[in-house]
Amino acid sequence: QGVELDELKDESTPISDPKLDVILDIPVNLTMEVGGTEIAIRNLLQLSQGSVIELDRVAGEPLDVKVNGTLIAHGEVVVVNDRYGI
Repeated sequence: QGVELDELKDESTPISDPKLDVILDIPVNLTMEVGGTEIAIRNLLQLSQGSVIELDRVAGEPLDVKVNGTLIAHGEVVVVNDRYGI
C-alpha cells in the first residue's frame, strides 16, 4: 500500500548561537511509546509467542514521543518507503 507524502520545507531558523554548539552533538535517546499496562510477574512469566497484551491506548490514538524519557510530543504512525515513521 503506497503512501504519498508532501515534500518537507526547511522553515527552521539556523542555530548560530556559539553557546549551543557545545550541546548540539550530544546523543539523546528518542522513543515512541505505543502504550503500557501493569502486569503481575506471575502473568509476565506465562507470556509466550502469540500472547496478546492489552494496552492502555485505543488503536489509532497518537503515540507519545519521548526524549530521554521526557514526553515532548505526540505523533501518528505513517508508512514511508515500506518503513514505519512518526
